[in-house]
Amino acid sequence: MVFWDWMVRVDFDWDGRKSRLLERKRGFSFEEVVRIFEGVTVEGVKRDNPRQWFAIGLLQGRLLTVIYEERDKEAGCHNWLVTYWHSTRAERKFYEQNT
Repeated sequence: MVFWDWMVRVDFDWDGRKSRLLERKRGFSFEEVVRIFEGVTVEGVKRDNPRQWFAIGLLQGRLLTVIYEERDKEAGCHNWLVTYWHSTRAERKFYEQNT
């Protein structure tokens, strides 16, 4: 899946098996979850080693927290989706305060 952010190409990839597992457990596949990046998100660094980022955004009226890693790729920025969950109360408050 490819998105353009501030005129920079941003690619997303993921493990298909994990995507199907998360869809059964949490209701959305990674192919659906990546759509939060089409809207307003709040993002930040989750941890440094390996460097992981979090993004909080809306999908079908539900607030989700997505964890991803940036990986180098010749065509531009490449992001690997690690996991996601339905945002916690604290994450929801953080999102509301920063959007």
